[in-house]
Amino acid sequence: MSETPHNVEGDTEAPVLEPPIQAADEGLDAVERRRAHDIWVAGTEEPDWVAGSTDEGAQELLPRDIDPAVEVQRGLVVDDDYLEEPTVIEDERQIINMGPQHPATHGVLRLHMELEGETVRRVKPIIGYLHTGMEKTAETLSYMQGSTNVTRMDYLSPLNNELCYSLVVEQLLGVEIPPRAQAIRVLMTELNRIASHLIWVATFGMDIGALSMMIYGFREREAILAFFEKVTGLRMNHNYIRPGGVAADLPAGWEEDVEEALDIVRAGLTDYEDLLNGNPIFLDRTQGVGIITPEEAQAYGATGPIARAAGVNFDLRKAFPYSGIEQYEFDVPLGKYGDTHDRYLVRMEEIRQSMRIVEQILETMPPGDYRTEDRKVTPPPRKRIDESMEALIHHFKIFSEGFKVPPGEAYQAVESPRGELGMYLVAKGGSKPWRLHVRTPSFATVQALPVMMTDLIIPDVIATLASLDPVLGDVDR
Repeated sequence: MSETPHNVEGDTEAPVLEPPIQAADEGLDAVERRRAHDIWVAGTEEPDWVAGSTDEGAQELLPRDIDPAVEVQRGLVVDDDYLEEPTVIEDERQIINMGPQHPATHGVLRLHMELEGETVRRVKPIIGYLHTGMEKTAETLSYMQGSTNVTRMDYLSPLNNELCYSLVVEQLLGVEIPPRAQAIRVLMTELNRIASHLIWVATFGMDIGALSMMIYGFREREAILAFFEKVTGLRMNHNYIRPGGVAADLPAGWEEDVEEALDIVRAGLTDYEDLLNGNPIFLDRTQGVGIITPEEAQAYGATGPIARAAGVNFDLRKAFPYSGIEQYEFDVPLGKYGDTHDRYLVRMEEIRQSMRIVEQILETMPPGDYRTEDRKVTPPPRKRIDESMEALIHHFKIFSEGFKVPPGEAYQAVESPRGELGMYLVAKGGSKPWRLHVRTPSFATVQALPVMMTDLIIPDVIATLASLDPVLGDVDR
């Protein structure tokens, strides 16, 4: 695999992330790096970076300069006990199920694995245990109620779901969203990206044995959820971003709240990297594990941090900007190897780039209304309800029957924390969608699991799955 990032048409140059500490496989390509990751015997095949970090376990039964004949006489060489290479009998392979109740599957995901000893030869992901049916449910809800449905799909990034749904409805409505409403949308979704990545690094650390990360990640995420609760009234499933704008303006003092949350997250990132970046156990559990090439990522439809860690330079915020995000400066981090370690590095840098966007919004938040002035879509102000019977009727009609969307069909995609989230909407002219189909990033990620997990050992399956950050509500929507 080439070390040059794999660009797609329309992409711009992006920085390539360099691992802070390289293991003994420095300079290897993806295939060689995959082969280099193997079980090693303490004191005999230790990588240089491990041998230099501790003397514990470095003692050998015999020094390396002892005559090999002496090793044979002492019974230390057992290769001559086998007359031929062992053969694998298909009947001796075993099939096991990991999940759907396994805690490391991050939801009700079932992995059907064929094992040869501790080596995984084949993996078949099995989904469908949630039975949510959100796409069909959308047909029974008005467009105004739709946000309450889609916000529960990817429950770790509900605001991104609401934004995608609102944008596709607004395409068919043809309404113009005020600049302040667009800036609020970008602010909330980028903060949601940070919160989602924080819970990822928390659960990822727990899955590979860094138990302190579970506490640290939730600790910093709490600051963002507290801000969400102050703005929307809820910690998740907000129903805040709606067709036409947002439900309410930002509260007084929101700038200080956001700055405080960013300071907490920034300090937390330093703690994470101090804990993980130089940790030899973390490096051995992540480097060269769960590799996916750029070609494989594109073939299976993997997007987001999974594809960018493999070097695919594609981010919808750059390729197909939405909600005015093109006016903010940020970089798209890329990996080189497409392994679990690169996925960690990419997400850590994405947190910093999202904070960079939020800081620009703090400086440039425009004045004005937080929702469109089109009265066919927007209910009247609350104070007008007490003053005008027409306003009361208008408010009642909007929330009971909903507004009508002209016939047509549209597709809208946004860059969620897990990749490309797209919604295809078909309208027949009423107040409810005729059809809604969702292209979820976790679905494509789970589809690519066999490519990354084949020929790994069982502990590396856990690390690989955790690094992909799938949300099963997103898969079984």
